[in-house]
Amino acid sequence: MPHQTHFVSDLHLFSRRSQGLLHGDAIQAAAARSDTFILGGDIFDFRWSTFGSSEATTRQAIRWLDELVASHRQCDFHFVLGNHDCNGRFVAGLTKYAADRPNLIVHPHVLRLGTNVFLHGDAADHPAMCEQRLTQRREHWSRDETRSEVRHALYDLAVSTHLHRLAGQVAHPRRRVVRRILNYLDRIHEGPERGAEHVYFGHTHDALEGYQYQGITFHNPGAPMLGLKFRIVEVPG
Repeated sequence: MPHQTHFVSDLHLFSRRSQGLLHGDAIQAAAARSDTFILGGDIFDFRWSTFGSSEATTRQAIRWLDELVASHRQCDFHFVLGNHDCNGRFVAGLTKYAADRPNLIVHPHVLRLGTNVFLHGDAADHPAMCEQRLTQRREHWSRDETRSEVRHALYDLAVSTHLHRLAGQVAHPRRRVVRRILNYLDRIHEGPERGAEHVYFGHTHDALEGYQYQGITFHNPGAPMLGLKFRIVEVPG
């Protein structure tokens, strides 16, 4: 059988606005037929977690992850961290958990498999993003804790009125996003000069399928939230 790889990101599990748990069976089914499965960041959401503390959220995150990774030992899992799940307590717990799971590898920023590059996508948040700048920006998120109920209510309102879609389009126009990501990959020497042909990323919640820019094909699974498109991306062998 041909090698099968799947990519998913931005489930934002444990946020009350996430519909990611509804896709749990589909993710399990995709992993069952996969040789490689990439979790592309913001799988869990520590800023908007309903569990109230990073300790409780970490416990639930490791439990969810174990139900996936331990159930499919034939599959190699890769966890590429995002901004919402680079919380310091979680990263420590994830690193410890991965040490006991030979089929799970954690990647801080980027994963390269052949001509395919996988990253979270927050490299698009600055026009001159590099590894040092991305690490520095993530330091704030590593200490991030759950927001107040007032902020939760405001976010709920934005989602119910679809303002989050408009805000995403304004903050992350497609052409600018893929240009910045491509520039970032050039800076870290993982771009087309090293043979990259396909880039898989999340973060923007904007579902892309085969978006072409300067000879590179970009893919984004979107996010399972109200009014947004989402899919588990199958990576061609």
